[in-house]
Amino acid sequence: MTITQLKYVLAVAQYQNFTKAADKVFVTQPTLSMQIQKLEDELDVQIFDRSKKPIELTETGKKIVQQARNIVNESDRIQDIVDQEKGFIGGEFKIGVIPTVMPTLLPMFLTNFVNRYPKVKLRIQELTTESIVESLIDGSIDAAIAATPLRNEFIKERVLYYEPFVAYDPRKASTCKAKLKVSDINVDELLLLEDGHCFKDSILNLCKSTRDTDTERFMLESGSFETLIKLADEGLGMTLLPYLNTLDLSERKRENLCYFEEPSPAREVSLIYHKRELKLQIIDALQTVIAGVIKGAIAFSNVQIVSPVAKK
Repeated sequence: MTITQLKYVLAVAQYQNFTKAADKVFVTQPTLSMQIQKLEDELDVQIFDRSKKPIELTETGKKIVQQARNIVNESDRIQDIVDQEKGFIGGEFKIGVIPTVMPTLLPMFLTNFVNRYPKVKLRIQELTTESIVESLIDGSIDAAIAATPLRNEFIKERVLYYEPFVAYDPRKASTCKAKLKVSDINVDELLLLEDGHCFKDSILNLCKSTRDTDTERFMLESGSFETLIKLADEGLGMTLLPYLNTLDLSERKRENLCYFEEPSPAREVSLIYHKRELKLQIIDALQTVIAGVIKGAIAFSNVQIVSPVAKK
């Protein structure tokens, strides 16, 4: 049994196809198939049910894959220890980003990071919070940027910033110069993201602090902030946006923004990773670069994007 064989097993388990798995681990399909067959013969068990399309794990195979992830992750830790001792910041680094952060934060730091750390090969995926947690635990990604706290015993969180919510309500554009209170939000008129977005959960928690949950209902839910803005423009209700999502709005649309009185309700955005603490040197580098761009955004904004130090 070798680490390479276990990596091949994990690839097939992920892609449920020998050809795709071979392509991802940079070997020929016959080579990958031969090594997996060799491992199955050595263990005298069948890991994959090849009669199924797509290929499925056998019940024994599921247990083997779970243990293989642990072994491969721990083997990676050896190289990680060496890299940290040498101060080397490079190699492949897989990061997940939630959909409500990806389009705003990523363009702010990506070029800066790539130029500063050219030896790091970033692999970025847009994932829901649920998928991020699963991927961190099984080792298929190295870190993620998500709304926190998650309160997961296997995951560590480093707060990057606290991002205020801003109301978008074209119906009240003339009165938006006055600061809003959370109690001013009419839940019955609130347009939200659909289920699966952690941003929706943040808003629901915010509203539940001021409304009777038995009477809560929502007019409409959508999958993107752009759609919510268009619906609000049609007079169908109001929506709440993370502050960074308001920066690219046109001057005309910015007239429809209503800011909250301080302390403004905000979401916590963090860099998260598994407690195994693999590739910490790259995580440290990411945190430093993102902190720098957020500091720049604070300097040129009329809303306070609070740093974790300031929050404390």
